[in-house]
Amino acid sequence: MSGREDIMASQPGSGAIKLIAFHGSPRRSGNSSRLLERAVAGARQGGAAVAEIFLRDHALSPCLEDYGCRETGRCTIEDDFQSFFELLEGCDGVLLSSPLFFGTVSAQVKILIDRCQCFWVGKYRLGKGAGASGKRRLGLFICTAARPQRPDLFEGAQRTVRYFFDALDVRLWQSLLHSGLEEPDDVLAHPEWLEEAFALGEALVAALRAEIRPHF
Repeated sequence: MSGREDIMASQPGSGAIKLIAFHGSPRRSGNSSRLLERAVAGARQGGAAVAEIFLRDHALSPCLEDYGCRETGRCTIEDDFQSFFELLEGCDGVLLSSPLFFGTVSAQVKILIDRCQCFWVGKYRLGKGAGASGKRRLGLFICTAARPQRPDLFEGAQRTVRYFFDALDVRLWQSLLHSGLEEPDDVLAHPEWLEEAFALGEALVAALRAEIRPHF
């Protein structure tokens, strides 16, 4: 099954909380992806429809800065980014996982972020962001690192993700950050972390239901 077919098969239906989950690891079954899988399972348990995207399986050009997005707020580069643009536009929340690379997110995630410059243009130049309609969207960020924990270990990655989520009109709701995970299955030795990810997936859906409920 191709990457595009995989996305379309998982595309959320109408009526449910709609989430999009980006697996940003170069390894399909790495530690960050295993945690995201549990968060996705929790979100589905909570009643959400979740489209999962493994970025490593998609052909994505870096941003070419040709400003083709200035007129419409949509990227004009024809590649796999087009196949999930509508999912990003229409979702209620975003889940993103990445291992830590040189203090920030993986190359796969950084390409996605740069391609979402079109959403920044839509929000700040064209006034077409999701926030313009009053829609409140939330995001969960999962990041793992091989090196031991230190106070500033995840600061660079979290700062990058905050800027990314802002362009999407998504508020960073929670971050799940774990260090000391070198080999692809190291996280399996920490079932409590996997349970935490599942619980956060469920809690994200509950938080979104509270946000989407009419405010008077």
